[in-house]
Amino acid sequence: MTTQDAQPVEIREDMIRLGQLLKFASLVEDGAEAREIIAEGHVFVNGEPEFQRGKQLHPGDTVALGEATIRIEREDSPAAG
Repeated sequence: MTTQDAQPVEIREDMIRLGQLLKFASLVEDGAEAREIIAEGHVFVNGEPEFQRGKQLHPGDTVALGEATIRIEREDSPAAG
């Protein structure tokens, strides 16, 4: 899967940590699984292996795990009126 084929995942904040994103996107079941696969070098952020579960991710970043690639997008909030 290329970056262009990445599945969008919308977040409400300007930042999400890698471990949280993996759980939020249902790529792992819990924090222990996230910690293990990150430590083993199975997770790539923007094409580079990432070993920090607390890595800060922002809209535009891509995360790959196995065959899954996701792109972080900022959730559009309704206009205040």
